[in-house]
Amino acid sequence: MHLKTPWNLRPVGHLVLNGVCALGLFLALAGCSAERAPESSFVLLDGSTMTSTQLQGKVSLVNFWATSCTTCVAEMPEIVTTYNKYKDRGYQTMAVAMSYDPPSYVVNFAQSRQLPFKVAIDNTGAVARAWGGVQLTPTTFLLNKRGEIVKRYVGAPNFAELHQLIEKLLAES
Repeated sequence: MHLKTPWNLRPVGHLVLNGVCALGLFLALAGCSAERAPESSFVLLDGSTMTSTQLQGKVSLVNFWATSCTTCVAEMPEIVTTYNKYKDRGYQTMAVAMSYDPPSYVVNFAQSRQLPFKVAIDNTGAVARAWGGVQLTPTTFLLNKRGEIVKRYVGAPNFAELHQLIEKLLAES
């Protein structure tokens, strides 16, 4: 029995053709550069601003959170511990409070918990939109020294795995 196939290929020919196409797609995607952190401007609690390009040069954690988010509040001590562990090795943290979070709550939280890293308020929602339309908190991005997004976490990360990844990124030149 002869099966009619496009280009008069036998079924084995389809497997070879599919394999070649898959290999080509893999090689094309492997050459793609990592996704860069989006251009955005962070308004810090002291009123100053910082841009996402200023995150380059250090391994950076950008954490979208809210004072009303129980998971965010629960993970914050681990984020502080992570910051304190790596800050002297070229690591930084930016905590971005969501637009619906009242600024007075954010200031009170940051002061009462003595957050040692930069805290920004996304009062217009523009930063969350720029970073892929962040809506769920916590959402955390880990960036390499070139300002490229290496990992995105929705929900609390596994901090042991996060620390391993930070170690790897800090070791890169």
